[in-house]
Amino acid sequence: MSRDLESSWRDVRARLDAACAAAGRATDEVRLLPVSKSVDVDAALALHALGAREFGENRVDELERKAARFAALGREARWHFIGNLQRNKARRVVLAADVIHSVSTPKLLEALARVAAEEGRRPEIYLEVHLSGEDEKQGFAEDELRDAVALAGASHELRLLGLMTMAPRPEPDDVEGRAARRTFERCAELARELATEQPGSFEGGVAQLSMGMTGDLEQAVAAGSTCVRVGSAIFAAGGDA
Repeated sequence: MSRDLESSWRDVRARLDAACAAAGRATDEVRLLPVSKSVDVDAALALHALGAREFGENRVDELERKAARFAALGREARWHFIGNLQRNKARRVVLAADVIHSVSTPKLLEALARVAAEEGRRPEIYLEVHLSGEDEKQGFAEDELRDAVALAGASHELRLLGLMTMAPRPEPDDVEGRAARRTFERCAELARELATEQPGSFEGGVAQLSMGMTGDLEQAVAAGSTCVRVGSAIFAAGGDA
């Protein structure tokens, strides 16, 4: 397992390096977030031993379990919540996660701000944008984003990093990932517009972009992603967000 994991980790990092080079970007512009959902905590610990210091989880109970185990062992890590989040689990996620990628409604945004204030936490967040047109995906519509950014920016408890989106499922004949590229480019365009209009709402005045998974990493990097969420290419039994 360790040798296979080491090889996969090395290969994914090399793939990201190549994608950055092809896009004319520096490798350190793009964070590689290992998605450790669907693998046990020992696999995550093994990747930590290889140098990973950030992990993505999509279920609250698994996030809590892994974060607690890491803490008990003295392993420092930053935890990202990347799954669909219900308001009744907002407190648990605020307590366990450093970064929340899937803030998808105004009510969830308000709940997270309230809980963060009560718990003395200041999580970093991304606003999820629904650009794929697929009913099963969540997120803010384009015409809702300006108000959402203003709401997040007005909160002293939440630190708005930027936008997150997911590409549509690829069609069989779309071997070059054109639909994914269009989706990511539109999200990047929205991020630039919003950061120009409301620079004070974003950490550092710049909107970051959580975009791209195993199957569309290259398209995301080319479009400007600053965080790619990769699971299945690293953990054979895992998956992406």
